[in-house]
Amino acid sequence: MNPLATAAHEQITRRHFFGCAGTGLAAASLATLMNVGVQANDAESRITTAHFQPTAKRIIYLFQSGAPSQIETLDYKPDLAKRQGEELPDSVRGGQRLTGMTSSQDKFPVAASKFKFSQCGQSGTWVSELLAHTGQVVDDLCIVRSMFTEAINHDPAITFMQTGSQQPGRPSFGAWASYGLGSENDELPAFVVMISKGTGLPNAQGLLSRLWGNAFLPSRHQGVKLRSTGDPVLYLSDPQGMYRSTRRNMLDGLSELNRLRHEQIGDPEIETRIAQYEMAFRMQASVPELVDFSDEPKHVLDLYGEEVRKPGTFAANCLLARRLAERGVRFIQLYHRGWDHHGNLPDHISKQCHDIDRPSAGLIRDLKQHGLLDDTLVVCCGEFGRTVYCQGKLTNDNYGRDHHPRCFSAWLAGGGIRPGMTYGSTDDYSYNVTENGVHVHDLQATMLHCLGIHHEQLTFKHQGRYYRLTDVHGRIVRDLLA
Repeated sequence: MNPLATAAHEQITRRHFFGCAGTGLAAASLATLMNVGVQANDAESRITTAHFQPTAKRIIYLFQSGAPSQIETLDYKPDLAKRQGEELPDSVRGGQRLTGMTSSQDKFPVAASKFKFSQCGQSGTWVSELLAHTGQVVDDLCIVRSMFTEAINHDPAITFMQTGSQQPGRPSFGAWASYGLGSENDELPAFVVMISKGTGLPNAQGLLSRLWGNAFLPSRHQGVKLRSTGDPVLYLSDPQGMYRSTRRNMLDGLSELNRLRHEQIGDPEIETRIAQYEMAFRMQASVPELVDFSDEPKHVLDLYGEEVRKPGTFAANCLLARRLAERGVRFIQLYHRGWDHHGNLPDHISKQCHDIDRPSAGLIRDLKQHGLLDDTLVVCCGEFGRTVYCQGKLTNDNYGRDHHPRCFSAWLAGGGIRPGMTYGSTDDYSYNVTENGVHVHDLQATMLHCLGIHHEQLTFKHQGRYYRLTDVHGRIVRDLLA
C-alpha cells in the first residue's frame, strides 16, 4: 500500500463530502487552515492538546555541541588528583571501544581537572569555578550526572540527541513538539533555532540543518533558523519597491492557485505551502520586533553580560530565547559550537564556559522575574562526555580528553522539574554510571512528559510503520519531577 496515495484518497473523499455540504463549510475549513495554532488538517494521527496536564508550555534547549567535559564542570572527582598520571585500570575501562583519536595510544593516564570546585547554594551542590554564575542559580537547577548514550562520534551522537536515532532521516525533537502541540502564537513559528560559535575552539564543527528538520513530518514543523546578520530569516524581506499591499495581493492569488491544485491532487503538502506563505507574511512584522532589544531595560541586559549586545552570540541568543518564550513559541533550540576539546582543554574549556556561564544563569533569572520559569523547561547538555584519561601528552598544565558515551552531565530547570537536586552518580573516575543512569531516550521521554505528552502516544505513520521520538525505548524519570 502506498501511504501517500492513501492519504491523498482520504483528502479527496473528505473534499467531495464538504463540497456537497456547501461553500460555507469550505470557507470555514480554509480559515481553520490559516490558523497556525490549530493546524488541524493533517492526515496523520496526532494530538492537538496534551495527553494530560502539562507542567511546561515550552522548551528552551541549550545544546552544547562538541561535548563538554563533565570532569571540568559538574561531576566533581577530588580523588583524581591523587591518581594523576596513573594508568586507568582495565577493570574501569572494561574493554570499551576507542575512537580513532586514541586507539593507537600505548597508555591511558588519568588526568585530574586543574579547576577548583566549591559547594554552591542551599543545596550545597559541587560546581566548577568555570561555572561561577551557574553556581549562583544552582538551587533552581536539577543536575543529572548519570546521562549515557550509545554513540561515540559526534554526528551520530548529536543526531541521536536531537532526533532519537543515530541515523539521519528522523524528525527533530522540536518538529515532534510542533507536530503534537502546534504554536501558541500565530505570528511566529512553533519551532525556532539559533546557532552560536564559541571562542574556545578555532575550528568548531559545523551543524547540519537536518538536526532541526521535519524529516517525514509535514514540512510546516521544521525549525526556522534565526540568523545574526542580514535578514533574521532568509527571504523574509520584500524585494525593493514592493509595497505591503502588493505582497498581500500576490499571496492571495498564489493561495488561490494552490487551492485549485490541491483540489486536483489532494497533496497535503500544498496545504502546508499555503500556511507557510501566510506565516511568512505575518513574520515580516513580528520578527523585526522580536530581535530589537531597544525595549529591554539595562538591568535585564546586564543579566546576560556584555556579549548580549553582539548579535549571534550565545548571550544574545539566550535573551532572544526568553523573548520567544514570552511570545508563545513552543520549542526554542540554541546550539553553541566549540566543545570538542581533544587537546589544550584547560584553555579551550575556560573560554567556552565564559561564553555560556553568565548567559545561562541570566536566562534562568530572567525567566523567573518574568514569571516564565514555572512553565518553561530549560535543558542544557552536550551529546556525550569526555574521558578521564588524557588524549595526547599529559603535563601538569595541559591535557586533552577523548569522546566518552558512558557518562556525562546535564542540567534541567523549570517546567515541572524538581529544583536544587542532583541525580545519579558515577564512579571515582567519572567513567561509568554507578547509580540512576539516564539514557538519551529517558531524557527525551521526560521532556515530552513535561509538555503533557506521553512519548509512546505521539506517533506518525510512515512507510507502513508508526514512528515516535523515543523509537521503542525510553522511560519517564519521575524522580526528576517536582
